[in-house]
Amino acid sequence: MSPMSHKEVVQIDIKAVIPTTSGSAVFLGNDQKVFVIYVDPLVGNAISMMIRETKNERPLTHDLMGMMLAGFGAKVERIIINDLKGATYYGRMILTAENELQQRKVLELDARPSDCLAMAAQQKAPIYATGEVWNEVEDMSEVLRKMIDEEKPET
Repeated sequence: MSPMSHKEVVQIDIKAVIPTTSGSAVFLGNDQKVFVIYVDPLVGNAISMMIRETKNERPLTHDLMGMMLAGFGAKVERIIINDLKGATYYGRMILTAENELQQRKVLELDARPSDCLAMAAQQKAPIYATGEVWNEVEDMSEVLRKMIDEEKPET
């Protein structure tokens, strides 16, 4: 697999959210590569619930944000994991809103990748990584495959 241009983006999905001793490991990727972003336990749990479409008894923070966006006629258009410095990932959340006069507004926000991923899961919005991030991350496909195999019950 040849490296991507830094300006290109690659679409990725949330492959798994696995609890760790200090939070959650969110495995992201596609058929070519999988990488991990570690998030705090509350956001990890929220992402898990959203991808499993499990409703919480009371709205969580990301649910509240989604309801506010909907109330203003806005939605998460996409999120981009756009930078990696050391072990810290950076993200951008792109929102769109359209009013009754058919005026469309696009807003790009700096956000923690964990919040970006939770909102993308909640809104079913596409997730992207920049070529720069994609080229830099270590492929964790085999690690995820082994973890999933270990979780399968013996038959």
